[in-house]
Amino acid sequence: MAQPFNIFIVEDDLWYGEVLEYLLKLNPEYNVEKFTSGKDCIKNLHKRPSLVTLDYSLDDMTGIEVLRQIKQFDAEIPVVVISGQEDVSTAVNLLREGAYDYIVKDDDAKDRLWNVVKNIREKKDLQAELEGLREEIGARYDFANLIGTSQPIQKVKKLMEKAVNTNITVSINGETGTGKEVVAKGIHYNSTRKKKPFVAVNVAAIPSELIESELFGYEKGAFTGAETARKGKFEEADGGTLFLDEIGEMDPAMQSKLLRAIQEKEITRIGGNATKKVNVRLVVATHKNLSEEVENGNFREDLYYRLLGLPIILPPLRERGNDILMLARFFVDAFSKDNGLGNVEITEEARQKLLKYPFPGNVRELKALMELAAVMSSNGVIESDDITFTSTRGISGLLSEERSLREYTTSIIKHFLDKYDNNVLLVARKLDIGKSTIYRMLKNEEL
Repeated sequence: MAQPFNIFIVEDDLWYGEVLEYLLKLNPEYNVEKFTSGKDCIKNLHKRPSLVTLDYSLDDMTGIEVLRQIKQFDAEIPVVVISGQEDVSTAVNLLREGAYDYIVKDDDAKDRLWNVVKNIREKKDLQAELEGLREEIGARYDFANLIGTSQPIQKVKKLMEKAVNTNITVSINGETGTGKEVVAKGIHYNSTRKKKPFVAVNVAAIPSELIESELFGYEKGAFTGAETARKGKFEEADGGTLFLDEIGEMDPAMQSKLLRAIQEKEITRIGGNATKKVNVRLVVATHKNLSEEVENGNFREDLYYRLLGLPIILPPLRERGNDILMLARFFVDAFSKDNGLGNVEITEEARQKLLKYPFPGNVRELKALMELAAVMSSNGVIESDDITFTSTRGISGLLSEERSLREYTTSIIKHFLDKYDNNVLLVARKLDIGKSTIYRMLKNEEL
């Protein structure tokens, strides 16, 4: 249902005020209230107008005085100034003071006002819809929904609670698949920044030559193909949270640029000279031991201490005991609901089988495993045989088949990409091959 849209008309010319009222009331969803003085308008701001149309030349106050008091009451109220004179310097001054638009009382004024009001209404409806979606997403990341009662996960929840009360940088360490982004979102959506964007960047998934433009953006013509200017992730996350996943994979040259952005709280787009202030809360994550990376010369020490902030170590699933069963139950219920499978039970034998498995792929692997088990189950019951562990068999039977060396290579790379969540840099390092080889195979759809 659309939100009420209340418009204040501030106009001391009675005839023109009636014209504006008639025009705006053509839309029955607009509630219109008229005032003939600036003081009367200000006295009624407690009614929270959605929009104010303001005559610049009032008898009791100047338009700029009224505008300032409206903005002082609530900076978010759009004010459209309507004037009998076309004065560029006045218009510019009003826009600097926060006016949404400046309209001259001429033959086109009514059409222009109608369109401006329509645009403001559409923006407000979109903002309300976005707010509703953020509330819905925030509810999903309530700490109570972080499944598990084991001591390690309770420690994580306590640290998350401490993190939401400040803007301290949070560094999350854990194996692949332990839920680092889930924790990052939990911190964001329970903090005062929850109404602003949460922007996630997987550093390992972006080629080193593109990471700067991805984070800082670029100006038109900065390089071949830059036909328009583009915001970077820092600007997109302004006021909210920027989550840098797999920060340990960042190229050393880029580390120095990131350090400067963090220290100065500003960025410069590629191809530009102007600096832009940014207000972001940083949450970083890695599966590596960054202190060891510093000792090995792979990670800047000064950046490490900038990012360390509040450290949160996510336990691997194999150390969380009965949390495995709670998560398995949750994943089966969610999958069954989404796919109309009805109630699906898990036998005791199947439960014990889950508890004995080390889960190298952690929570992500458990989710995939239980969804497949729900599909394979019969009569609404998951038996032990319905649970098939695949992460350790991907390569085991490979050599029993006669294939070409290229086919073997493709299968091996596919397996490791699946195992490490398409982390090209990590797979290239594990297999001791060039990352360009993997990118080329992906581009040619060989993988």
